[in-house]
Amino acid sequence: MTDGGPVVHGYPHLDTVRSAITALYKRLSYDTVHTFGTSVAPADVAFSDQDDLHLGVQRVAREMVRHLRLPDARVIVSFRGMEHAANVELTAGPEYFIELNDRFRTHRRDIGAALAHEIMHVYLHRLDLAFPGTRDNEILTDTATTYLGAGWLLLDAYREDGASSQKLGYLTPEEFGYVLAKRAIAFGEAPETWFTSAQAYTAYTKGLEQARRDEQQPPLTAAGWAGRRRYAKDRRHALGSGGPGTPAGGGTYSFSRGSGGAAEPLRVSFPCPTCHQRIRLPARGRMRARCTLCRTVLECDT
Repeated sequence: MTDGGPVVHGYPHLDTVRSAITALYKRLSYDTVHTFGTSVAPADVAFSDQDDLHLGVQRVAREMVRHLRLPDARVIVSFRGMEHAANVELTAGPEYFIELNDRFRTHRRDIGAALAHEIMHVYLHRLDLAFPGTRDNEILTDTATTYLGAGWLLLDAYREDGASSQKLGYLTPEEFGYVLAKRAIAFGEAPETWFTSAQAYTAYTKGLEQARRDEQQPPLTAAGWAGRRRYAKDRRHALGSGGPGTPAGGGTYSFSRGSGGAAEPLRVSFPCPTCHQRIRLPARGRMRARCTLCRTVLECDT
């Protein structure tokens, strides 16, 4: 939790975020991911100063449990002074104990965000899905929370002005915006109206721009003129060399041949713009392909 200190911006964790999206699709499957087609509604986690603190926090916790389809999980929430925003004790269940930072006693609007992250820890624990290392595992948790429909609350908890700042989670605001935009594109949502924080809205629009760039990389036909020109040059080089091709322009694609060397047809590998699984296609012109992991149909010019 950043509380008053500097907020890191940009995309320093983008590779891990993309790996987390791929891991979600691989562990859950396309069908299960798409059971989370509706995000947590703002009204379902609203928490006013007039609400009883402990009854209210249990109500919000139950809503998160319901959203993540953990019907047999019982979440018990308490408050104490600590450095981090929250902590959950991961056990065999069915009871899970979550501690929230004492500051949430008076910052109730962000309780839903803190609980979303901690209850996602429970969900991933039950799935036995984890990344090695605390940092990467927390990035996985933030990414999963956002992609499965509850993490917009974490982005909305971001507020920053000249005198103070607040941010929950390990992702930067723009990375939260990126994952939320990836979800919005995949599920046809429009989360712009949910934000109460103007800074969160700005971070979302920046993340949306980054997510759109994923859809405009060659060999996708939506790539711009400069990208298509660079790709054609790299493909010519790979064809002429008779071996693997490393893009000179730093593209996300790469070329390869089979074990037969130059006698084998050239193929291109590139990440799916939705789930980031690598896709491998013959380098032979315009074609339509379907990602086997997230079922996205791709228009390509390989």
